[in-house]
Order: sequence, then structure tokens, then C-alpha cells
Amino acid sequence: MDDIYANVEYDKPVNPRLSTNQTGPRSSGRRFHGAVLCLGLLSVFLLAGIIGLSVHSAELSTIKTNLTERLQASENKSSSLTEERDRLNSRLTEMAEELDRLQQKLSTIKTNLTERLQASENKSSSLTEERDRLNSRLTVMAEELDRLQQKKPCPAEWRTFCSSCYLLSAESGSWEKGRQDCRDRGADLVVIDSSEEQTFLFKFVKKDTWFGLTDKDQEGTWKWVDGTPLTLKNWEKGQPDNGGGNPKWGEEDCAHFVATEWNDRSCVSPMNWICEKKA
Repeated sequence: MDDIYANVEYDKPVNPRLSTNQTGPRSSGRRFHGAVLCLGLLSVFLLAGIIGLSVHSAELSTIKTNLTERLQASENKSSSLTEERDRLNSRLTEMAEELDRLQQKLSTIKTNLTERLQASENKSSSLTEERDRLNSRLTVMAEELDRLQQKKPCPAEWRTFCSSCYLLSAESGSWEKGRQDCRDRGADLVVIDSSEEQTFLFKFVKKDTWFGLTDKDQEGTWKWVDGTPLTLKNWEKGQPDNGGGNPKWGEEDCAHFVATEWNDRSCVSPMNWICEKKA
């Protein structure tokens, strides 16, 4: 600006009247050129300002576009991350449910295995007990077999059953006579311990025969001659009745076989007897 105004000539002030009269057209031309020059300069400044604003506006537009694109990209990325998060949460939920199912299944399997193991242990314990019982029984049988093999067989005319010898007398007499005869032979009147032994005796007893059962010590309390109480019973119907109150039969304190059953009779009645002794 200073350079532009440096070439302009300034006239000395003159009287307005004299100046108007002397330099009218020339002075007006100078003012016009100065105004044009100022307008040109203003136009240049305006143009420069407009260009600057345009450039600045373009830059702002570019920045805005970039920011918009970045914001959109950020929103897209955020949306993508949100979807990914939702997928991961959904997958995590599915995995948690699957883990819960697996834990329940594992618990069921564990319970079943525990029950099967307990049942197996119980069965094993039962089998062990059964094995021990069988072994014990086998030991007893082996000992009994060994004892039987070491013993002498029953004497002539005696019958053998298990580990005992039996003799049916050839004569008859009272219950006491029969017992004394058995004792003289190293035996006693037979004591019946089982139904198998009783069945064995019935095979060769064909008539009334004394055996080792009496209630002479206390009426109604029957005991075997070895002192053991009566447990196995095979009384005839209505027996024992101690004579039924008939004086003809007297006190019936001794037992005898009637076919395959028992009856009580007076101990002095004559009949055969059966002796028993260990082999």
C-alpha cells in the first residue's frame, strides 16, 4: 500500500476558487483513478479473502468428510463389535448350559458307578461270607470223614447211620430193662436228633419198640436219656395222655414207637428196644 501511494503527487493547497478554475478536469481525473485503484485493491483483497475462505471452506469440508467417514467407520466398527459381543455372549451362554448338562451327566454317571460299586462290594462281601461258610462246612465234613475213616465199623448185627450204630433187641422187656441192656453194650436207648434219623429207624422197626424218651422225673416234661429237652416231636394224635385217666394203663412215663408215630406207655410194659452208640 505504501508503494502504491508513494508515486502520487500532492499539490500544494490552493485557494479553492483558484484551484477550481485553474485545474478542474485534471484534478477530477486523478480522483477517479485513485478511486478505481482503491476499488481494485479492495477487489483484490476481497478476491484473496474469498479464495482464502474457499480454500478454508474446502479444507473444512474435507475435514468434515473425513470426520464423517471416520465417525461412520467407528459406528460400523462399534456395531460390528456389538454384534460380536452378542455372539460371544450367546456362545458363552450355550457353553455354560452345555457345561451344566455335562456336570449333571457326570453326576449321574458318578452316582450310578457308586451304586454299582457298592452293589459289587456288597455282592463280593456276600460271596466272601458264603465262601467262608462253605470252607468251614467243608472243614467240618473233612474232619468228620477223617474221624469216620479212623473209627472201627459198627459191630456185627448193628446198623450204621451217619456216625452212629443201632441195634434192635431180639428180646422184650421193660423200658428200664432195655436201657440197662444198651448200657451193658456200651450204648443207651436211642436219642432221635433229626427227622432223617427217625425215617432211618422206621425202616426196620416193625412193632412197638422202646426209645430213650421219658417224663419220669417230672410229669409232662419229656427229656431224652442224655438230658437234652424234647424239640423234635412225632406224637400220635391225642398223645401223650398219661393213660387218659384209665387205671388199666397206670402212669405212662416212657415213650415207644407205634408204626411211624410215638406213644406214651407204662414203663413196665414188655416190648423190644433200640440201642444207639457212636461208631
